[in-house]
Amino acid sequence: MYTFKDYYHNEVKLSFADQPYSNSPLHVWVICVYKDKWLLTKHKERGLEFPGGKVERGESAKEAAIREIKEETGGIVEKISYVGQYFVSGKFENVIKNVYFATICSLEKQKTYYETCGPVLLERIPVDVKQREEYSFMMKDGVLTYCLSHLNLQL
Repeated sequence: MYTFKDYYHNEVKLSFADQPYSNSPLHVWVICVYKDKWLLTKHKERGLEFPGGKVERGESAKEAAIREIKEETGGIVEKISYVGQYFVSGKFENVIKNVYFATICSLEKQKTYYETCGPVLLERIPVDVKQREEYSFMMKDGVLTYCLSHLNLQL
């Protein structure tokens, strides 16, 4: 387990065990790869980030992850696997989020990408991502770094 502070100085606990904080988390975040490139989305308010969001009533976290990828990027999942789960002790609420890793087989153009501007493909994520304004706060804490290390992937 890793413990660290997030972008907003909330305590985060990240574990690669099987859902240590909740069997039914309400949020998901998906590290995506498409044709040897990182697949991100540009959130209209937060900036560049991997797809993710809330688990809807009646769906599993994994189903939510697949849906969020499709909604935010048009990505069709070829393979998806659970990576870990993290718990954020927020100032107003606690958040538990599952992290997944997905390989995308195709991108479908959509009429809407909901709260995002659609897919963004990157050869690499900048090493100084934490200092870059165009990236979301979700790309700027230990969750990304530790998950990539756990997956034996590099920025």
